[in-house]
Amino acid sequence: MLAPGHNWPMLTLFGQTASLPEILAFVTGLASVWLTRSMHVANWPVGIVSVLCFVVVFLDAKLYADALLQLAFVALGFYGWWRWSRPTAGAHEVSVSNAPLAEIGASLAVCALATWGCAMVLRHGTDSPAPWADAAVSALSLLATWAQARGRVECWFAWIVVDLIAIPLYWSRSLALTAALYVLFLLLCVAGLAAWQRRLPARGQPA
Repeated sequence: MLAPGHNWPMLTLFGQTASLPEILAFVTGLASVWLTRSMHVANWPVGIVSVLCFVVVFLDAKLYADALLQLAFVALGFYGWWRWSRPTAGAHEVSVSNAPLAEIGASLAVCALATWGCAMVLRHGTDSPAPWADAAVSALSLLATWAQARGRVECWFAWIVVDLIAIPLYWSRSLALTAALYVLFLLLCVAGLAAWQRRLPARGQPA
């Protein structure tokens, strides 16, 4: 396995190095979350660029579930891009709603099962240094992206949990810039949650 940042230009951050793909993922990832907070449709294509950069970053760091997750993000990114670009759901017109309790319960159950299954594969089939954290970030991120594409306010709660797990995970794998990015993500997610909650229709009005 190649060392992180192999053959890529590097910079030093907090005593750790960051490669060119990690730098590009940082910039585009931050822009994507900012655009999501504003409910701008451009968050999807910018996010696709970011996740493609992260494929390289996570493969080098032996975070295999995270690397595979990025490919799933590409598919979900195109789905979200299509859904937000429809004439009835364009930029700044996407409807925001709370997920029904049944949907939340089913989503959490599927997420827990996916985390367990992914962790077992990583633990027994790869040399992943953190199978449970790697699996949890992957499963929760897929759940959050799906909920985001549907305009569910709860997507921000899922992203906040992802950030809290990802920050120490990426720091432990010498991905200082990515860990810093997820700290910024955490702050933006709190702001995004507040912004989307303000967009919720008043009680008694259709979503």
